[in-house]
Amino acid sequence: MVLPVETEERVKRRALTVCQDHLRQVLEITRKVPQMVDSFAADDTDKARQVFAEIKQAEEQVDKARRMVSQELAQIGAILINREDFLRFTNLASEIADFCEGIAFWLLSVMERGWAVSPEIKGDLVRLAEATLDTVIRLRETAITLSYGSSKTLEKAKEVETAERVVDEIYRDLEVKLINSDLNIAAMLLLREVTQLLENAADKAEDASDAARILSFAM
Repeated sequence: MVLPVETEERVKRRALTVCQDHLRQVLEITRKVPQMVDSFAADDTDKARQVFAEIKQAEEQVDKARRMVSQELAQIGAILINREDFLRFTNLASEIADFCEGIAFWLLSVMERGWAVSPEIKGDLVRLAEATLDTVIRLRETAITLSYGSSKTLEKAKEVETAERVVDEIYRDLEVKLINSDLNIAAMLLLREVTQLLENAADKAEDASDAARILSFAM
């Protein structure tokens, strides 16, 4: 409950705290994606199943944290004029976690069917997963700077853009390789889905950094 003596400045800090905790959970699930891709590259199905289970569990924690943000903002009430900006930031970040679950699911599907994938494509997938993680790490750093003024946030948000461009470059090269490969058609379609989800996660991180920019002007 918001007390009458609470100022807008104080409730902003409360809202920011729960949003940052939610993003921390999103980063934790994203860290597992390169682990999943490493298992795929090593043809370690047992490890992949374990990581997939961990991702499913982590996704539940992200959902719980997202609900906490919604509850906190509802309790804060009208004293926080820019509640919608906090919600937008959180919802964008939550989509990253959804993409992570999809990435793990489709990779495991390819592995369980025993489809052969070239070392070159596997290596590029590893690079793409690591680049996507780097983009989300930059987003997390951007969110942390919201406590220190808009200039710091804007500076860090540019790093998210730079990291996302790296993802785009790897993604486009890998798409061409997949289309030109001699992969089983079904395997190619599933791996293209994986690469698209990885690229989508980086795009969503960039969208969330734009939302952080807007938040920074109101903090």
